[in-house]
Amino acid sequence: MTLTRKIRPGRRIKSYSAVLLPFLTEDRIDWEGFRTLVNRTYNAGLTPAVNMDTGFVNLLEEHQKAEVLGCVRELSQGRPFVAGAFIEGQPGEALALYRAQIEAIQGHGGTPILFPCTQTKNMSPDQLVELHRQVGAFCPSFFAFELGEMFVPFGRIFDLETVSRLMQIPSLHGMKHSSLERELEWERLALKERERPEFMLFTGNDLAIDMVMYGSDYLLGLSAFHPEAFALRDRLWEKQDPGFYALNDLLQYLGFLAFRPKVPGYKHNAAQFLKLRGLIACPTTHPRGVVRPDSDTAILADILARLDQMVAHLSPRL
Repeated sequence: MTLTRKIRPGRRIKSYSAVLLPFLTEDRIDWEGFRTLVNRTYNAGLTPAVNMDTGFVNLLEEHQKAEVLGCVRELSQGRPFVAGAFIEGQPGEALALYRAQIEAIQGHGGTPILFPCTQTKNMSPDQLVELHRQVGAFCPSFFAFELGEMFVPFGRIFDLETVSRLMQIPSLHGMKHSSLERELEWERLALKERERPEFMLFTGNDLAIDMVMYGSDYLLGLSAFHPEAFALRDRLWEKQDPGFYALNDLLQYLGFLAFRPKVPGYKHNAAQFLKLRGLIACPTTHPRGVVRPDSDTAILADILARLDQMVAHLSPRL
């Protein structure tokens, strides 16, 4: 199949955006800033995803994750949101641990996504599929998650046969794929088109955000920087407006900067960028997060100015 045949112009993109959990000095969460970012995501027309990698879920205490859920429940007013079910480092059997996390997420009105962990990384394909089947027996709607080791050491990318088997679980409605490799994602897109067209494949490839052109939806960390620009880009694609390409290119430039090694440092870049936008109080990151140099700020400011100018130019066309 040629690349041109894979492209799907005019498609409505399902847009999910991870939300940064901003921090103040002295290891304090910026809850006012977090509320602003969640509301901006909703107002842009994107569905927020919280307690994800962008939200430092692997570094949060349980009470902090619960506070995040409570905050989003208040802000959502019945609108959908996604939250990570994260169990890494907790003692006990994976299914029971996931169930507790899933019930907490559902109790707040969210859709759970099963964040990978050491237990799932070490499972055989049969065990992994069975875990998801058992989750599907008590959870009417959830997402799976393939995550590369460049993000977390306990990440895992599934073989294609395992992906095919997971797609057959009725209550598993989608999967986030974060290998940062186009070819693997193209394989999954072809598989879903053959076996379950309504299944949602969310690209997590912040180095190839144009995967939406080929049929992927998205759940990205990069969209946390500027959900309004991503929403505009998505609408331009649906309207088959060529402005999509210019805006996508500029957003990808931002992605190449932010998601360079060490990849987790993108969260500090997000804080720097959102501070420049006037949306959070401090351009800081979690005290155990990867720190980017202060010199990134000038580059980010230039990208922001160009983005704002482009958004202002393209918005009247819709």
